[in-house]
Amino acid sequence: MSDARRPLLQIIVASTRPGRVGEPIAQWFAGYARAYEGFEVEIVDLAVVDLPMFAEPEHPRFGRYTLDSTKRFSAIIERADAFVFVTPEYNHSFNAALKNALDHLNREWAGKPATIVSYGGVAAGTRAAEALWPVLVGLNMVPVSAAVPIPFAMKNVSGEGDERVFTPAPETEAGAKAALDGLSAWVEKLGLQGTRTA
Repeated sequence: MSDARRPLLQIIVASTRPGRVGEPIAQWFAGYARAYEGFEVEIVDLAVVDLPMFAEPEHPRFGRYTLDSTKRFSAIIERADAFVFVTPEYNHSFNAALKNALDHLNREWAGKPATIVSYGGVAAGTRAAEALWPVLVGLNMVPVSAAVPIPFAMKNVSGEGDERVFTPAPETEAGAKAALDGLSAWVEKLGLQGTRTA
């Protein structure tokens, strides 16, 4: 199968804070996913997307967007076949920027498999993942049971600024492999593979 016919995997960086750990984690996962060779890979950084708080006059299910920011975000998410959400844990849940991004759209998320890469301290962001799961289900995504919790994530980040690198523990890498296997299997089951044009 040529690269142009591979399904597109979007890695959503949820944190928008300066110095966030999520950015080097997303870069690592993107590199790992490219080496996996089952997907085209694209990082969607919510700090760059910079959505305002949701303020569309109609429910997103109608797709009748009035704001240019929503229209741009819709076009980005529409082209994806599967998602990886890289999320921190804030106060036993996932962060507001990710919830806002999810709430902006409806049909663009629906019917596509997704997995969660969560990170934090000793709890590895698992409470954020637990809170995020029913939201993904509510948007008619297909959450993959294999997730990637990363404990004490900061300890595995080296370097400064834009040169920071996340080095996964063996179990984290194994979790990434299981998550990609799950996404790939669902993409095939749902008939998403090869549906996108180059």
